[in-house]
Amino acid sequence: MSEENLKRTAFDPALRDAGATWTDWEGWAWAADFGDAIAEHQATRNACNLWDESPLRKWDLRGPDALALADALFTNDMSKLEIGQVRYGAICDEQGKMIMDGTVFRLADDHCLSITSYDSDLPWFRQVASDRELNVEIEDRTPEMPHIQVQGPHARDVLRPITEGADVDSLRYFRFLTDGVKVGGVPVWLSRTGYSGELGFELYCSADDARTLWDAVVQAGQPHGLRPIGLSAIETLRIESGLLFPDIDYFPHQTDPFEVRLDNVVKLDKQGDFVGREALRAIASEGTPRLLVTLRIEGDTVPEYGAAVSVDGNEAGIVRSPCQSPTFDMEVIAMAA
Repeated sequence: MSEENLKRTAFDPALRDAGATWTDWEGWAWAADFGDAIAEHQATRNACNLWDESPLRKWDLRGPDALALADALFTNDMSKLEIGQVRYGAICDEQGKMIMDGTVFRLADDHCLSITSYDSDLPWFRQVASDRELNVEIEDRTPEMPHIQVQGPHARDVLRPITEGADVDSLRYFRFLTDGVKVGGVPVWLSRTGYSGELGFELYCSADDARTLWDAVVQAGQPHGLRPIGLSAIETLRIESGLLFPDIDYFPHQTDPFEVRLDNVVKLDKQGDFVGREALRAIASEGTPRLLVTLRIEGDTVPEYGAAVSVDGNEAGIVRSPCQSPTFDMEVIAMAA
């Protein structure tokens, strides 16, 4: 697909002005880097980053059964979410195999937002709602809800002086605020979440306010070493942190959540039923045949994705996410199973 046919986020002009190079991700033009992916990685670990996450899919669930649908879709117990709380989990098919992972934000008794990665998740949400005769409307809000993440040990220092209506020092992990919060004068949702393995926040705004928000964060971040980052740095950050990526670390309709060590978000005894529950009970009882691990690899050659992993001459799995780790002096590491 040519670049002109790709969808662009509301932050696109700011990213271009900052010198982004581009990649095609699921039909969106997404920044790959800003000239130095290793420096972007190190800024995240040692100072602060700024990443446009807008292409992640946002599914708005409204109606009396909004929370019930989230609970039926996800392996985690979404029924106990408090308003203003976020929870992560896996989405499985009836055979207990993962379709996707993602989060659920509870906004009200009849309103949730779920964030996942693929357009194909929307028909699945609607199919489960229909099969269970749930009274809920599901809408794609991705284009009108651009969002950025500000992650790193200095994230609070960057946001504190430009945030109104919220205390970034006291906002708890996996909690969010939607009412009366402004960053750089822009109304936002402020969420204590992220995809980096570091302290940080995610900020959701209207498309019209995207450039103003971006510029405010960049200016506030200058004294603290903030750098915009792209997908190349995100890749090494997530591998170091053991964060999953669909079709790379797990394969839809093939990989069970226990294989990728999501045991803690599979609540087999939660009150509400969910898709794949009985199959997951059986897998938990019998054991999964593979387990995701992180390898430290001798030498400086990064193995190809899918390379065989053997133990004592016997094939044990494949390499799923390899990289040279900037945090560990470019040592080669890989997730494998």
